[in-house]
Amino acid sequence: MKSHENPLFCDIALGERIERAETDFIAAGSEAALRRLGGDDGFVIRLAGGVACRTEAGSPLNKVAGLGFAGVPGADELDAVERRFADAGAPVQVELAHLADPEVGAMLTARGYRLVGFENVLGRPLGGVPSEAVPSGIDVRHSDDTDFGQWVDTVVGGFARPDAQGLAPHEEVPRDVLERAVRDLTAAAGMRRYTASVDGAVAGGAGMRITRGIAQLTGAATLPAYRRRGVQSALLATRLAVAAEQGCDLAVVTTQPASQSQQNAQRRGFSLLYTRAILVRP
Repeated sequence: MKSHENPLFCDIALGERIERAETDFIAAGSEAALRRLGGDDGFVIRLAGGVACRTEAGSPLNKVAGLGFAGVPGADELDAVERRFADAGAPVQVELAHLADPEVGAMLTARGYRLVGFENVLGRPLGGVPSEAVPSGIDVRHSDDTDFGQWVDTVVGGFARPDAQGLAPHEEVPRDVLERAVRDLTAAAGMRRYTASVDGAVAGGAGMRITRGIAQLTGAATLPAYRRRGVQSALLATRLAVAAEQGCDLAVVTTQPASQSQQNAQRRGFSLLYTRAILVRP
């Protein structure tokens, strides 16, 4: 099946399903980070079907996610969340799906939030879709606890030097902070880890979380020396095959707009489902 012949259509119900999975993922990683950090500066607050999280300074987990599918948050609820971020000396960042209730976006902009960027959510159905072969010359294996450190180093090393194609992320995360966030998400959310090797040398790594029939492809990174050699394709093919074997009906991935990652995903049957606007209140 080619994606342009039968692209996946995303209605509001499917958007809500994906955003719920994302909300639980962010909350689980944040709760793990708070257990590691101790103290009382951080928080995980459920908010109108979404979640507001603050862990450590500069963490990609510091955000409000999942709003707009379970009613509009009250002004007093937002006041309380904004005070918690302000007490921590941090801005409030909201990732808002364009399928969410438009009233949420209107409320946020009225409160001084400004648009700083976008990210795209792509999806591909898995039921009845034939699996793809892993490109020759690349070996992909499941990564276990014995090489967890190497897997983290590989993934973080790839993320630290992103591909130049497309729009750049709106923020840069320090490498040590990113590494701790990856460890927290992996430990807390039941992420499956995969390592790709070329000629016996580790070339890339990727993760996948399975929840409620959704395979969340939680990021893949290739070390710069091995890019443009099919490593991403191999990691993707392996994860899709495992997800289908586990009974998932949907795979999703989040990318920067117009990036190499988005292009790779669309070449392999993924459709652009919706966009998240990134809104920040200083």
